[in-house]
Amino acid sequence: MQARLSELRQHMALTVVNLWESPWGAVITAGLVYLLVAAYPSGRLFTRSYQPFYNYLADAFLHGQTWLRLIPPFMDDLVVFNGRFYLYWAPFPALALIPFVALFGVGLNDVLYTALIAAFNVGLVAQLLRTACHNQVLQLSKEQRAILTFFFAFGTVHFMLAQYGRVWYTGQIIGFTCSLLAYLSAFSLRGAKAWFFSGLALAAALLTRSQMVFTGIFPATYLFLRDKPRDWRREIYNLAWGVLPLAAAVLFYLSYNQARFSNPMDVGLAYIPYAGVYRDAFQNNGFFNLQYVPINFYYHYIFYPFPLRLESLQGGSLFLLSPLFFAAIAAFWKPCERAYILALLASILLTDIPILLCMGTGFAQFGPRYTLDFTVPLLLLTAIGMEKWKPGISLILAVISAIQFFIGVRILG
Repeated sequence: MQARLSELRQHMALTVVNLWESPWGAVITAGLVYLLVAAYPSGRLFTRSYQPFYNYLADAFLHGQTWLRLIPPFMDDLVVFNGRFYLYWAPFPALALIPFVALFGVGLNDVLYTALIAAFNVGLVAQLLRTACHNQVLQLSKEQRAILTFFFAFGTVHFMLAQYGRVWYTGQIIGFTCSLLAYLSAFSLRGAKAWFFSGLALAAALLTRSQMVFTGIFPATYLFLRDKPRDWRREIYNLAWGVLPLAAAVLFYLSYNQARFSNPMDVGLAYIPYAGVYRDAFQNNGFFNLQYVPINFYYHYIFYPFPLRLESLQGGSLFLLSPLFFAAIAAFWKPCERAYILALLASILLTDIPILLCMGTGFAQFGPRYTLDFTVPLLLLTAIGMEKWKPGISLILAVISAIQFFIGVRILG
C-alpha cells in the first residue's frame, strides 16, 4: 500500500513538472488561473477596464489621425494639446490592436486580451528556458525549469499586471512579450536572421516602453560571442541587419512625435494635466530627475508591503516579494559564464536607470511593477544562480512568492 502511494505521488509530481516545463502546458495552466482570478469574485474579466486607451488610439489610427477620435469616459494621464487628446505612451500596442479594434470597436475587452497575452508570456518563458538549456547557456534540469516557469507565472509582478487591463499594465505585458521574443530569436536562429528578428522584437519593445531596448544588450553579446571563428565582414553584415529595424523604429517614433507636437523629441509629458503631488513634482523637477531616485529605490527594492495598508499600493521589494530572485546574486560566483553574467547585469541596470529617475513609483500597484521591464534578463541571471541549488529550496521560495502575490492581487480587487 505504501509503495503504491509512493508511486502515485511520484507520478503526480512528474505530471506537474511536465505541465509547467511544457510551453503549451504552461500557457494553458497559467491562462486558466489568470482568467479565473480576473473573473471571480470581482467579475472584471467580463468588461473592459476604465482605461483601455490603446483601443482608442488604434481607432484613431484606423481613421488616419494621431489624436483620439473618441474620448474615453476616464481621462487620467491623457495628453491635452491644442484642444485634442493624445496618449504619451508609445504606440506599438495600439498598432498591434488595429485589426481587433477594426472588428470589435473600442469596446474590445482589454482585461481579457491582456490576460491572454500574459498567459502566452508564461509559455514563452518555458520555451526560453528550454532553448537556453539546449544552447548550453543554462544547465537546468526539467524540474528546475518547471519551478522557474511557475515562479514567473505566479510569484512575480507579472501575475498582478495580468489581471486588470488598463493602458499601463497592458503596455508592460506587451513590452515583456517583445523582450522575450528578442531573446528567443537570438537563441533559436542563426546568422543574419537571428540579428534581424532580435532587432525587430527590440524595435517593438522600444515602441512600447522605450527603456526596454536596453534589454537587448545580452542578445547582442550572445550573438557576437556565439559566432566563431570571427569573420568581421560577416559580423558587420549581421549587425547591420540587427540595427535596421531599430533605426526604422526610431525614425518612426520621431516622425510620430513630430506629427503630434511639432517636435520629434516631445512625447507630450508637459501637456498632461497633473494633479496634487504630481503637479508640484513635475513643476519643480520635471518627469525625470535624480530627486526621484531615493524614493523609487526604496519602494522597488526595500519596502515590504505586509501588513497591507494604503502605502502598500506604492510597490514592494523585488527580492522580498519574489525571493527566488535572490538566486541572481549567486550567479556572480560562476566565473565560467562571466561574459554572459556581465551582459545580463548591464541589460538590467541600463533598463532600470530611467525607471529610478521617473516621477512616481507606479502607484497603484502591488509589487514593483516597473521592474517587469528587465525581468527577462533577471530570470536568466536567476536561472544561472540556481543551477546548483536543490530543487526543494527553489520550490519553497517560488511558493512563498506566489502566496504573497495571490494575497496582493486579491487585496487590489
